[in-house]
Amino acid sequence: MRRKVCVVVTARPSYSRIRTALHAINANPNLELQLVAAASTLLNQYGNAVRFMEQDGFNISSKVYMVVEGENLTTMAKTTGLGLLEIATTFDNLKPDLVVTIADRYETIATAIAASYMNIPLVHIQGGEITGTIDEKVRHAVTKLADIHMVSTQKAAENVIRMGENPKSVHVTGCPSIDIAANVLKKPELDFDPFAKYGGVGSIFDMQKNGYLVVMQHPVTTEYEKAREQIAETLYAVKETGLPAFWFWPNVDAGSDGTSKGIRMFRENENPSNIHFFRNMESEDFLRLVYNSRCIVGNSSVGIRETSFLGVPSVNIGTREAGRERGRNVMDVDYDRVQIREAIYAQVMNGRYPSDPLYGRGDAGQQIANILVETPLRSEKRLAYE
Repeated sequence: MRRKVCVVVTARPSYSRIRTALHAINANPNLELQLVAAASTLLNQYGNAVRFMEQDGFNISSKVYMVVEGENLTTMAKTTGLGLLEIATTFDNLKPDLVVTIADRYETIATAIAASYMNIPLVHIQGGEITGTIDEKVRHAVTKLADIHMVSTQKAAENVIRMGENPKSVHVTGCPSIDIAANVLKKPELDFDPFAKYGGVGSIFDMQKNGYLVVMQHPVTTEYEKAREQIAETLYAVKETGLPAFWFWPNVDAGSDGTSKGIRMFRENENPSNIHFFRNMESEDFLRLVYNSRCIVGNSSVGIRETSFLGVPSVNIGTREAGRERGRNVMDVDYDRVQIREAIYAQVMNGRYPSDPLYGRGDAGQQIANILVETPLRSEKRLAYE
């Protein structure tokens, strides 16, 4: 009898983090995929990731509308609460044999709580990592609720075990997003026109003349009231470099409204000739765009994880990724336009770095599917401290 695997995806980056595993689960005759699209994956202003799931051939088993508007701390809590109510109903309808939750976005704890209370074995992808913001608390809380752990690095595995998890339940698979990066390296040429394929708004520029930057900066939930001034520093720094830049919209965290307003005000007041703005892209297209860039700028985990494998120079801004394992390609700066601008210049001058397999070697999705077939299922656990 096939195991029914329910994977809950709540945001556009989470889809990239699990996509190759979804394909591997779908292809395995011993597994039945139940894909749940939830939260910001269903919203156009945050990239409408469900559209890319359907384009990739996945059947959506359930859609969970749970985002409360406002982009502040209160709406984050309410979104999580509403998600717990709705996701519990989804699990009751689908009756999965196990549930998979991804990484550390605040909504993921709703998935973890619902599965745990309903005695459904819980699989956590990418636990054991260290960063800043509310993600840190959510990630470790989900680890304690989870029964099976698929981690990206050896250090992450050690962290999970030190938290009292049974070493037999911890598997170092690497990150499935590295699988996509590995495929991109096999055919790295930029084979599409971003302006023609994805539209967006802003200036149209020659990508080939001086190269270009990729920018993605999200609000920091513990600093959400500063989101507007923080994004302004990056906007002015990028404008002042004069380098063309593809800029991607922030996620749905508290402070997103301030970040978005900062971008809109800058666009209207400054009318920058070197910046074009997008909401989302297909995973391969996005990573090809990143690979062929001169540098990625911001505070997205892409600038830490995938770029380490791709060897792309990265300027990491602020505290959002504080503590996350990183390769030599990352330069850390504060929310200061001069620091950001000078770091961009330094990274552009340095050029490409050697590929670093810190977060995987390109086979994580298949490893995850294999483990889901073979691992014993249980929803009870005890501390395993030595």
